[in-house]
Amino acid sequence: MRVFRPTARLAALLVASSLLVGCASSGSTDEEEDEFAGIAERELYEEARSSLERRNFTAAITRLEALDTRFPFGNHAEQAQLELIYAYYESSDWEATRAAASRFIRLHPSHPQADYALYMRALAAWQAGRFSLERLKLIDISRRDLGASRDAYTDFSELVRLYPNSQYAPDAQQRIVYLRNLMSRHELHVADYYLRRGAYLAAVERGRWVIENYPESEATRDALAVMVEGYLGLEMRDRAREVLEVLIENDPRHNQLRGRTFEPRHVNAQSLSA
Repeated sequence: MRVFRPTARLAALLVASSLLVGCASSGSTDEEEDEFAGIAERELYEEARSSLERRNFTAAITRLEALDTRFPFGNHAEQAQLELIYAYYESSDWEATRAAASRFIRLHPSHPQADYALYMRALAAWQAGRFSLERLKLIDISRRDLGASRDAYTDFSELVRLYPNSQYAPDAQQRIVYLRNLMSRHELHVADYYLRRGAYLAAVERGRWVIENYPESEATRDALAVMVEGYLGLEMRDRAREVLEVLIENDPRHNQLRGRTFEPRHVNAQSLSA
């Protein structure tokens, strides 16, 4: 069978065509970039500020991004980066908010408003982890994936640790309390699932993890109850009784207690008395 081999002339034509296509595509990009060509840094910044004041965040983002690209070391560079974080946030673009905030912190770790950038990064993760239905009490977000909420918890905690005197620290502290309770409740939902499935050791480990990592959360009492029930499922009644003593001491009115007797919910085991 004859193998087709392009002639030198055909090869040259193919190369020329690809170059033309490349020039056409790059031409459209240049055209987009030229939208702000010839505009001075200050004028571009004032246009961005005007857009922010009118709450036209799309226009503001376009101008702030152009400012950041065209004048990365200009007089308004740092302020433009901060306002870009805010514009992304107001546009509900949580991923872009966090990326812009992380970039600002990396470039300007000692900046007087580095705490603001960290706060906005945490706030974007907070918003990404929340759902509009939660406000209507139609769903319990502790039953869903909490990746974004964990990011928020980490960032708010870092803010309080690094900038304890920041004006954003009190709000961050309140959100930490909420997130701590949320995530501990999530762990208990998982632990209950393990109990129902007969994975008693995994349930005990989840309960212990809540107590060790969120000792100040409201869920620690239920975590103790999970451990008691898990040990009962493992037929380790002595260990279960040890944890039961701690549960009675900390929450004598727990809903699984009848006096000093523990009533299991998911495990087919006899009641346990302390």
